[in-house]
Amino acid sequence: MISVCVTTYNGGKFLKQQLDSILMQLGVNDEVIISDDGSTDNTLKIIESYSDKRIKLLHHQPEIDKFKFSLTTSNFENALKHAIGDYIFFADQDDIWKKNKVEECIKVLQQGYDLILHDAEIIDEANNVIYESYFKINSSVPGISRNIVSNAYLGCCMVIRKRYLDKALPFPTIPVPHDMWIGLLYEYFGNVIYLEKKLLSYRRHGGNVSNAGEKSKNNIFFKLNYRVIFLFAFIKRIF
Repeated sequence: MISVCVTTYNGGKFLKQQLDSILMQLGVNDEVIISDDGSTDNTLKIIESYSDKRIKLLHHQPEIDKFKFSLTTSNFENALKHAIGDYIFFADQDDIWKKNKVEECIKVLQQGYDLILHDAEIIDEANNVIYESYFKINSSVPGISRNIVSNAYLGCCMVIRKRYLDKALPFPTIPVPHDMWIGLLYEYFGNVIYLEKKLLSYRRHGGNVSNAGEKSKNNIFFKLNYRVIFLFAFIKRIF
């Protein structure tokens, strides 16, 4: 069984295109878990218009935090806690899945891998390709120490087997990016593959919570301090 975990917040502009690209690839017994962070636009109306039993809508109460990514992290945790599938796909509200994404990922997972991080093209609001490869602009390579310094894990490009999810949940009380946290724990406990195939159109626009591939605007002290905090939480979890 496949679970797709989607988080939403005022994503009405692109949500239908994303959901259509997901649902067309799923079987009747699969599920799409959507955790909404209190949307005030037409997001909920779009979700409800599907009348699809595979869609399970959760209402999440966001908490104010100084780390912007924490809003997405807690929302994803809410979705993950309700996932019952053996294979779990992460999805944002504004991207587009390639038509062969599910088939390709399941085929690779069945070869014995526990997590896939696949490549993606990057598009703008009008679906124009602005970068051919996320891996290329991000210099994505595996390795725990390398990814603590410069993270390559992008949730919308990740698929996991559920077997190690209990190692990641619950998320630590300190703010952590959900994709980086899960990716590094799966590297430690499981078998991870970086798949060169572009199985997603990742949309970059002004409303993104995560702008993958962009240079961080945080100062060096903030970066060092946060990585020390993250490393402490990571070591505490694995031991």
